[in-house]
Amino acid sequence: MTKTAEHPYSTLRSWLGVAAITASLFVFLTTELMPVGLLTPISSSLSISVGVAGLMVTLYGVSAGLGVPFIVAWTRRANRRVLLPALLVILTLGNLVTALSPNYPLVLATRLVMGFASGVFWAIGVSMAMRLVPRRHASRAASVVMSGISIAAVVGIPLGTVLESRTDWRTTFLVWAGLSALVFLAVVAAVPSLPSANAVSVREVFGLPVRNVPLRSVLFTVVLFVLGHFGAYTFVRPFLEDNASATPFFVTALLMVYGVGGAAGNLIAGHMVNRSLRGSFVTGCAGLVVSMLLLLTIGHGPAGAIVSLVLWGVSFGVVQLCQVNMTQAAAPDTFEAAMSLNTMAYNTSIALGALFGGLFADRLGVTSVVWFGVALTAAALLLTLGTRRRAARPVAFE
Repeated sequence: MTKTAEHPYSTLRSWLGVAAITASLFVFLTTELMPVGLLTPISSSLSISVGVAGLMVTLYGVSAGLGVPFIVAWTRRANRRVLLPALLVILTLGNLVTALSPNYPLVLATRLVMGFASGVFWAIGVSMAMRLVPRRHASRAASVVMSGISIAAVVGIPLGTVLESRTDWRTTFLVWAGLSALVFLAVVAAVPSLPSANAVSVREVFGLPVRNVPLRSVLFTVVLFVLGHFGAYTFVRPFLEDNASATPFFVTALLMVYGVGGAAGNLIAGHMVNRSLRGSFVTGCAGLVVSMLLLLTIGHGPAGAIVSLVLWGVSFGVVQLCQVNMTQAAAPDTFEAAMSLNTMAYNTSIALGALFGGLFADRLGVTSVVWFGVALTAAALLLTLGTRRRAARPVAFE
């Protein structure tokens, strides 16, 4: 419970703050990806195609990606203890409006606004957690926050699918509005004052990849593997329903299996990145390619679908943790600004992946979307293999 001049927060207050930020990541990520498990009922309820329903992911990602560098720069002097609750208010109201929306255009407009808030959170959340604890525990705090990704995959998104199967998709978003409000209260109570650090202007943010070659390479790689992964993953439910005659219950179980695999991948990567960050990413990216090929070849039966989704989840858990380490290793002194660019690349690629996936799904069938995923993740793998090794010290996530 001690405090020092360098670190003024008590141990309890610090880690409660980290927990609140982790909960924030959980609700932001589940809100962003919830439509993945609900595309079929949403499209049926609102009388739209599955591909058009995928725009719920696309527009969210567009605003989260394209807007974040500007908003982070414009709010660079705002106390993060004030900024994060404001983002959670937007998330809460957005989920509420989505649940009550009478038409699809209002749903899309709401998702667009929510995306801005989500993008800013991704840019500031990890750095907030790292600042809350003593420097020697910064990596562990970042690891705890990133575990929210696995929690969202294992619990959040499958829980949303279960809620929909027992009630409807509107109730799912209503419940998430309540959860977002609870997280808002937790952040207000637990996160201490965090004045902005390392303020960077818009010009400086966009100048980073021009001057920083390793960061530029990381961003190109992120674009490719996220395009491929989310292009295919957004339409995994329709694929399983069409090719494996999967029931909603089986889809829910597979999403949970995928999430457990992601948690395992995070754990594996936590031990691998300190030995070889580049090698860890190559291994995970290769796993993404193989898992999608397995889904195409043996995913027509329950056993094959389970194997494919387990490997997919493990592989994504590895690459997800690696890409954050790669970003910080490439720009350790401007991490928040670099993460805003990472967020722009990541979320814009989620949006484009869902958009391209929807076009493929509506014109060529959902199987073509998985092939799209194979091609883009393979391109990310080849780019990484073709990039010269650079000595960079990874951030240890344990």
